[in-house]
Amino acid sequence: MGITGHCILSHGFESGPDATKVTALAEIAQRYGWSHERPDYTDLDAKREVSSLGDVMARQQRLLELARAAVARGPLLLAGSSLGAYISARVSLQVPVAGLFLLSPPTAMGPAPALDAAPVPLSIVHGWDDELIPAADVVAWAQPRRARLLLVDDSHRLSAHVDAGAEAFARLLERVSGAVA
Repeated sequence: MGITGHCILSHGFESGPDATKVTALAEIAQRYGWSHERPDYTDLDAKREVSSLGDVMARQQRLLELARAAVARGPLLLAGSSLGAYISARVSLQVPVAGLFLLSPPTAMGPAPALDAAPVPLSIVHGWDDELIPAADVVAWAQPRRARLLLVDDSHRLSAHVDAGAEAFARLLERVSGAVA
């Protein structure tokens, strides 16, 4: 079986490419025949002189460049956690993607543009008890987009639901794999 497509898995703020959640997603991607990469944004997250969340626009630009290169080779799926979810959604507006997977997505980012995403198959996992992003805000954002939304009994980190997130990602890969085959 050849490669179905490529996934770019973006870690959250003050996390890294070897973080538990993106590692679990990488294992699922591989199982479903998708190549994958996990960019390292830690250098940009450290730029506190730009903002309290580092250099968000440079982070988005880095993902955009990787996404443009990947989409030239075939179907692309973007996935991310928290700030990684935000930049994945924003980049989906600039590059054709087969699907989008968001963990704990911030619907608002202060002065940065509000969360927006391309009209593609979309799956979201969010914690009912997220202390940074109210679940109601994510439900309201997901509803007009008809996103698949899994709300779990967890906080922003979703640490008790890594497996549930991986399973939701597997369902999205199954859904988009049929569409790109």
